[in-house]
Amino acid sequence: MIDLSNISLQFVGKYLFKDVNLRINSADRISLVGSNGSGKTSLLKILIGKLEPETGKIQKQKRITIGFLPQDNVVHLGKTLLEEASTALADINYLQNKSHEILNLLSLTEVNNEEHEDLVHQLGDVQLRLEELDSYSATSRVEKILTGLGFSENDFNRLTNEFSGGWQMRIALAKLLIAQNDILLLDEPTNHLDIDSLEWLISYLNKYNGALVIVSHDRHFINRVTKKTLEIFHNKLSFFNGNYDAYLKFKEERDELLVHHRLLQEKKIKETRKFIERFRYKATKAKQVQSRIKQLENTELIELPESEKEITLNFPVPPSSGKVNIELISVYKSYGDLSVFSGIDFKIDRGDKIAFVGPNGAGKSTLANIISGKVEINSGDRIVGHNTLITDYSQDTADNLNPDLDVLESVYGIAKEKTLGQLRSLLGSFLFTGDDVFKKVGVLSGGEKSRLALAKILLTKSNLILLDEPTNHLDFSSKSVLQKALINFPGSLVLVSHDIDFLLPIVNIVTEIRKGKIQTYLGGIEYYLSKREELFVSEQSETEISRLNNKTKSRKEIKKIEAEERQKRFLLTKDLKKNISELELIISDLESKEKELESQLADSTTYSDPGKARELNEKFIKVKDDLAETMKKWETLSEHLAEIEQQFG
Repeated sequence: MIDLSNISLQFVGKYLFKDVNLRINSADRISLVGSNGSGKTSLLKILIGKLEPETGKIQKQKRITIGFLPQDNVVHLGKTLLEEASTALADINYLQNKSHEILNLLSLTEVNNEEHEDLVHQLGDVQLRLEELDSYSATSRVEKILTGLGFSENDFNRLTNEFSGGWQMRIALAKLLIAQNDILLLDEPTNHLDIDSLEWLISYLNKYNGALVIVSHDRHFINRVTKKTLEIFHNKLSFFNGNYDAYLKFKEERDELLVHHRLLQEKKIKETRKFIERFRYKATKAKQVQSRIKQLENTELIELPESEKEITLNFPVPPSSGKVNIELISVYKSYGDLSVFSGIDFKIDRGDKIAFVGPNGAGKSTLANIISGKVEINSGDRIVGHNTLITDYSQDTADNLNPDLDVLESVYGIAKEKTLGQLRSLLGSFLFTGDDVFKKVGVLSGGEKSRLALAKILLTKSNLILLDEPTNHLDFSSKSVLQKALINFPGSLVLVSHDIDFLLPIVNIVTEIRKGKIQTYLGGIEYYLSKREELFVSEQSETEISRLNNKTKSRKEIKKIEAEERQKRFLLTKDLKKNISELELIISDLESKEKELESQLADSTTYSDPGKARELNEKFIKVKDDLAETMKKWETLSEHLAEIEQQFG
């Protein structure tokens, strides 16, 4: 379907790929892997045509359609959810219009036999394509996909402007699935999905009739969906037949072999140099010496894999707490007229390792913040147990870092027993390498701040730790460091996360939060997932009962309730929507600047003037950071708006 021949690409003077070749076939299910900065996202952009390679050829099969989901910065405005999602049916709409045009032409008497035959042939092609696109069930498919990704029927007529950043990404993903592209290129598609929608997406993609290329740090997801692994390694691309777990075994064997051959090569080089030094001034050996000198000059050292040596880090031993860390009794929490929890009871015992799961907007983060004490309750009791010391991580934890300190200063002194080398090793495992540790916090991107905040958590003495989506900005290696530390942590944990592979060896209790209620499962994440089918059947029954009950209401009563709801929603969201709209204008301007600078940096002629290249790169980094910061503000406001909207169904 797609062939890349001798593709080369460099960025800021460094090659990402050099003379690489790649073929993607119609049934390929590919996981794209490589170290951070190796060029995974750039390769996706080349495949979609958003980035031109410096050299090489790209050949695509005729009439092929490619869908691309970026990691972030997706905003939909001005249409209802259903209208926006239906724009993905552009091919169907076009073909249906074309079918009508052909039928009109066939009805004309002046059409001769040859033209008639050609029109009939065209109509056959159009009808065949409409059948392939399953046009007759298109509307039903749109609604089914939106529902699968977590939207409710009540969301269908909401304006897309009202949805937060995570929901905006779901809209983008829904449009790609609706469009039935021949190839899907997905860059971290699970970042904003809860467990319900993640499991639905896995099921959908396993039935999808097309090729997949996926970049994801969600190991559970890619193991379930992909069958091939494409590795970017030392500016080259190489295929491995197997999912990610199988690839890791191959990689370990491959890396050991490379190290072995490199040692043999170094031994041979050392022996050759000894020979040269020994016989350099002997005329009888001159020919052999020159031969070996030339041999050394032509020797290409075997490239070793990047060192991925993991540090083993354990939390500082926490002080002992009482049997009960924290208890909530008859807790009520609301925002204005919007009730989040109505009289819930919850308890964390010493040693509990709990996962909070459930749909986005259900109140997982709110409950975690009530436990940590960051959010006040309206009524009820929050009882902190004897000697319970709480540490929590969330998005605002990263925002509250001191911008005037550098990365190393931010962690220095938290754990006095840690040496400077140990602190640098810890920061390295969270992707702060080399001089990165001397960057000021004020210039870090949102993702970098989140990683630094997590590193600080690993140095803090606490016996109850709450982590809200801790893996969103981590690669496989960083996640592994955090995961192992949490497994060995002797205190209590609460994890708000949808990352099943991350949760699997850690948690022993799963608490589901749904529709203002909590349900606790005394077992790990596998046990919880095994119960999902039963829960799904129960939910479907409740939905059907609710639908029948609604039918019994009078039309007048329903209209009155809807009018009251609309008024409440308007008063609670008016200022939020205004602020969000202002931020969206800023985001649009920054995205245009980013695109323009990216295009200039991708142009090889830019690097003929090093000063200009450096200036452009600095501008690009500044715009990228400003965009990330503005997007973060927009997402915070949008998430708050989404929480309010969620209460209105």
